[in-house]
Amino acid sequence: MLAAVGSYLFTKRQAGKWLLRIEDIDTPRVRSGADSAIMAALEQHGLLWDDAVMYQSTRTERYREIFSQLQRQRLLYGCQCSRKQINADGGVYPGTCANLNLLQTNSHTGPLSWRLRTAKVASQFEDILLGLQRIAPALAHEDYIVLRRDGLFSYQLAVVVDDWDQGITEVIRGADLLSMTPRQQHLFTLLGAQAPVYGHLPLAVTAPGQKLSKQNHATALNNWPASYTMASALAILGLPLPAELRHAPAPEQLAYALLHWQPADIPATLEVLATNFG
Repeated sequence: MLAAVGSYLFTKRQAGKWLLRIEDIDTPRVRSGADSAIMAALEQHGLLWDDAVMYQSTRTERYREIFSQLQRQRLLYGCQCSRKQINADGGVYPGTCANLNLLQTNSHTGPLSWRLRTAKVASQFEDILLGLQRIAPALAHEDYIVLRRDGLFSYQLAVVVDDWDQGITEVIRGADLLSMTPRQQHLFTLLGAQAPVYGHLPLAVTAPGQKLSKQNHATALNNWPASYTMASALAILGLPLPAELRHAPAPEQLAYALLHWQPADIPATLEVLATNFG
């Protein structure tokens, strides 16, 4: 919810369109009804999106088209390494298969994943909220997967193609995705497209490095009043509400924020301690 509120405020202050995309590319992990629950929660908080909702799960052919383009550019190679092997090498893929010319038909380890050659990826970028950001070169230059061995396209490929096709000019998202930005900018360049500018919001954490999320047993969003979650999100984004609005309907709180919030209010940090935030 924090990223949704922050990106909505940033967009609407500039009279832009705030678009909703259901990132359900990892189909085995998609829960039935999750999209409806997301949309209901957004509407409850007054976060109304513009234009039609895009579903990644409907765009496989488009991703395949881009994958074929990258193959023609000789930018992809097959990889037979397992996650266990990569973790044993330090967690960052070292390019083991880059020069093996593996093909699906001659692999002895089963299906291959396909990786993008990333030698020219920058290790820093200018964040419109946080300023200059530097990424560990080993991570920035990692040849990452664009097609998984189970036949599903990766988030890294899908999100760039979606941003391109939707004409996205600004991406405002959580700081947990900050390190992925240079590789996404680089992929735009390979496709001959203009990358959006990126801004990253601080993460709400329960302890240093402990992101507030379902995986970390945070209370489900729908267990809290919408007015509470909206007020909490605004406070983290640097706009504590006046006392008379702390229990007002969430859309009313959001309307106040649209008049008073400024991007400069956002704390210049990657994490903000949040207590009992839903």
